Amino acid sequence: MKGREAVFANIRKSLRVSLDDRLRREQVAARLRQHPRNLIPSRGQKPDAARLELFTQMLEMAKASFTILHRREDIPAEVAAYLRARNLPHAIRHGEDARLALIPWAKEAALEITKGASDGAQLASVSYAFGGVAETGTLVMLSGADNPTTLNFLPDHHLVVIDERDIAGDYESVWDRIRECFGELKMPRVVNWITGPSRSGDIEQTHLLGAHGPRSLHVLIVRSSG
Repeated sequence: MKGREAVFANIRKSLRVSLDDRLRREQVAARLRQHPRNLIPSRGQKPDAARLELFTQMLEMAKASFTILHRREDIPAEVAAYLRARNLPHAIRHGEDARLALIPWAKEAALEITKGASDGAQLASVSYAFGGVAETGTLVMLSGADNPTTLNFLPDHHLVVIDERDIAGDYESVWDRIRECFGELKMPRVVNWITGPSRSGDIEQTHLLGAHGPRSLHVLIVRSSG
């Protein structure tokens, strides 16, 4: 018996299951089809206004900043103000998301816009979140040309737009929406769950921002679809 087979044999023995695990496979398949819910914390189960307040509180706890906007038309001015306040070049990169294409970026004539995945040379990127989770202040990002995953990690500053209506109380509700959009047993290639800027405390237990990705995360919450 080869080493790999021996390991699996020992695992099956400890679990008291036979080599023929057809029944176990059927049980797993049935569970995947049913999407059973585990215990869901009550913290995020709030009415709209209270859910938004919790989401912003958790963003701050995760060291992210945020701005609440009433129209998408206000996004260019907010992005420009963010860059100006940090003495950054007036340049951003974003993907092909149709919602980003509808934003009147020309209102900020000095703002340089490029599109596509990041090659690591950009300091600031803008993405549009699929959803958010109030209980942890988490942003849910789907991979693809609309919002390339590289924009989530390579630029130092990540600005993320999210519609208030897409902020759910819990993770399970966002997974339900993903299934509705893509269909059963289908998923985007990557689903990133982002809670605050990148950080690490591995080196001498020193808290360091930007260790594995952006050192700054700024969330633009749009109150209406605009």
